[in-house]
Amino acid sequence: MDRITDGLRAAGPDQASVARELFWLGAYVGEVFVRRAGAEWVDFDRAQQELFGQVVGIRMPDGRVWNPVGKVSKRFADGPEESVQQMYLLLHGRVPTKPAG
Repeated sequence: MDRITDGLRAAGPDQASVARELFWLGAYVGEVFVRRAGAEWVDFDRAQQELFGQVVGIRMPDGRVWNPVGKVSKRFADGPEESVQQMYLLLHGRVPTKPAG
């Protein structure tokens, strides 16, 4: 997904002109979490909508709520530091967290 989003970004359109495509790419990412990591789609409440800027997201089995649609949009806007792949690895528990201190 990162490569697809980067390809869109490299083509030079402004984010508003590809907003629909970014939404659907983010929805695909969310569906991967649903099918591969046990997440479920949820409607965000008002506070979550304000925080995430989206009306839907996913809830992981541990109760954490995430915004894959927004993550794809951030990748488009900000580039490689906003990795969708890294988000998947973190949520799925495959990347060890740094020890505190």
